Amino acid sequence: MDILEKIVKDKRIEVSLRKQLIPIQQLEQSILFERQTISLAKNLRNSTSGIIAEHKRRSPSKQVINHDLNIFDVAKGYEDAGVCGMSVLTDGKYFGGSLDDLLTARASCNLPLLRKEFIIDTYQILEAKAYGADVILLIAAILTREEIKQFSEFAKSVSLDVLLEVHNEEELHKSIMPSLDMLGVNNRNLKTFEVSLETSKKLSTLIPNDFVKVSESGISSVAAIKELQPYGYKGFLIGENFMKTENAGESAKHFIEELNN
Repeated sequence: MDILEKIVKDKRIEVSLRKQLIPIQQLEQSILFERQTISLAKNLRNSTSGIIAEHKRRSPSKQVINHDLNIFDVAKGYEDAGVCGMSVLTDGKYFGGSLDDLLTARASCNLPLLRKEFIIDTYQILEAKAYGADVILLIAAILTREEIKQFSEFAKSVSLDVLLEVHNEEELHKSIMPSLDMLGVNNRNLKTFEVSLETSKKLSTLIPNDFVKVSESGISSVAAIKELQPYGYKGFLIGENFMKTENAGESAKHFIEELNN
């Protein structure tokens, strides 16, 4: 069983437990549920850097990245650095994140926040909204076309942006629909964990221009971004590169300064 299947299996159990603990009605009564969301897609369209900076403590491929950084400081640092948006991993078992991380990030910055999660149920979309997210991630590899349609339309109904992530041509073809805002290409092969920017280049021509194109994984240098910009990419998701330093915000600031020079 590959890592993705394993994560999804655990996620189904986790979500059914969460549903028993916190009813939907309680999520909808959250103070953040009524908050006006900020569009990440719009921010990316109008940006010169397009950086979506991530808060990530660990991952299945890298194990520990950084357990010392306080999410409050990271979010504030990212905002001061001028990033377009922030991605917050909320999976506990494999990535060491939580929904509390999302709440803390929301309390400390005004950036559009992406809930980075393995979404398999509309309940998680309501959670995202209740905990202060502006954007949700849908992963084509773990969803059917019907689920992508159902989840993306549901997200739009509660004013959330939708970023859909694909790894190959087949996933891209099954996913393209008007209820998506951004299409992300993950450069990491989830079976081997190998990373190649060629994946983004290859798929770029197949993504219609109505969607904001985002490249994810393996972007650790300004050169990589400059290499991808001619292919129409407006968004670049960067996690490890900033998180493995002692000050993620400072690291993002220097990166953006170098990019804009």
